[in-house]
Amino acid sequence: MPVIPTSVNLFQTCQELHQFLFNCQQTLTDKMQTKIISISLEILPVDTLAVLEEICEPHQLHFYLEKQAIEETNIHKNNLAIAAIDAAIYSTFKSGNRFAQAQSFIQSSLNQTISVGATHLPFSGPHFFCSFTFFEKHTQANLNNLHQNGNSQQKLLINPHFPSATIFLPCWQIAQTNNHNIFVINTVISNSINIENLAQKIWDKFQQITQINHANLSTLTKPYKKFRKINVNHLQEFKKSVASALNLINSNSLRKIVLAHAIDIYSQTNFNLIKSLNNLRFIYPDCYVLSISNGKGQNFICASPERLISINNNQLITDALAGSAPRGKTPNQDAKLANSLLCSEKDLREHQFVIDFIIKRLQDLGLKPNYSSQPHLLQLSNIQHLWTPITAEISQNIHLLEILAELHPTPAVAGFPRNIAQQKIQHFETFDRSLYAAPIGWIDHQGNGEFAVGIRSALIDGNHATLYAGAGIVIGSEPDKELAEVQLKLQTLLKALV
Repeated sequence: MPVIPTSVNLFQTCQELHQFLFNCQQTLTDKMQTKIISISLEILPVDTLAVLEEICEPHQLHFYLEKQAIEETNIHKNNLAIAAIDAAIYSTFKSGNRFAQAQSFIQSSLNQTISVGATHLPFSGPHFFCSFTFFEKHTQANLNNLHQNGNSQQKLLINPHFPSATIFLPCWQIAQTNNHNIFVINTVISNSINIENLAQKIWDKFQQITQINHANLSTLTKPYKKFRKINVNHLQEFKKSVASALNLINSNSLRKIVLAHAIDIYSQTNFNLIKSLNNLRFIYPDCYVLSISNGKGQNFICASPERLISINNNQLITDALAGSAPRGKTPNQDAKLANSLLCSEKDLREHQFVIDFIIKRLQDLGLKPNYSSQPHLLQLSNIQHLWTPITAEISQNIHLLEILAELHPTPAVAGFPRNIAQQKIQHFETFDRSLYAAPIGWIDHQGNGEFAVGIRSALIDGNHATLYAGAGIVIGSEPDKELAEVQLKLQTLLKALV
């Protein structure tokens, strides 16, 4: 991909932008040839969520992420907020090796991309935003299970809203990281395109974004709606599934399985996506606050504490996150709960499954992972987890998506052995996981990227939302306690939706 470093203030007028785009068009030698032009500009600070609210339309793909740095390691300590809106180019994949197909799509797109502007700054240049569903495809057995256990409220869940894989290069990308604010414009140039109209469109959008007022997103919005709750996976059915899973574990068919619980929430009026996300980023600043749309009116949002993979300058970091306890109401109670979690044989066993799996997968790729022998505590506002960051140095010939294909799903969201656990999940669960517990993230033109795991999440569709949470089942698990854990996790979204 050609990179042309230029002045930060690349274009002072619309006429200069028009001349640049016209010159790019003149380089096209074939009638059918196209080029992707990626323009990076440094701008004054702007709230990325306010940009999403101002310029994104329901029919457009979007990606939003905000997260504050909490790592104890010196790797990747940047705060990050990013909004990617509308698709300059995109692709979806339904089956086959979706991670390899996504990698091929990204590479072929970069081969026809020219990047100009403030290319030396963080988050400049083309970035590809991706979502992969938890399961690549439904098995027939799972579809039968959905129909047999479904009811009228579950029809929506039988047909997934999100393809197995979605990858898009946005038209408009706004990112804040530490002291830099970057606006990236991606556009496709062809011989037939009207350059004058394109230049005016880009210039108008630039002016609109840099003048956005975000005062209305400076505070929390208290939930004011009365929700009607319908259990998709009924409470008693969830407990029965846990009991059945424990029988499989006791018979040595499994060592761990993660079972998810889902509830439907209905409101008299449509949910407000922006205000709900704003609440999530205030309540859970130490989580990945994410939103991704399918361009058809449905949005998947989450406040996830779990990073699946991050790569920056050939340094990889991933999280083993498993084993949970509530937070205490007093400092003394909180300390007792934390100590109990750190000493819990059941939770430490569950946590070790995840560590062992990640280490083995990274070693199979020829990597040499490093990690602490003792887990840390990741303490969030309403829950705390056992947490072990794992790091490794990677060579440039290993793509992020190759590693992602090996890691997803980890035992933290599936179980162990993984293949058997996935089969049993599809047997026990009566709803489609879609993007729940799935990889959601971005990859840039240099191979850097970051993917979170879509837990503590909800699928929003107008006045209907489906909330998801799960619990890891191992020897020592108790159905009542596992149900209490998922209900605690469901509060993440229930406290924020408006």
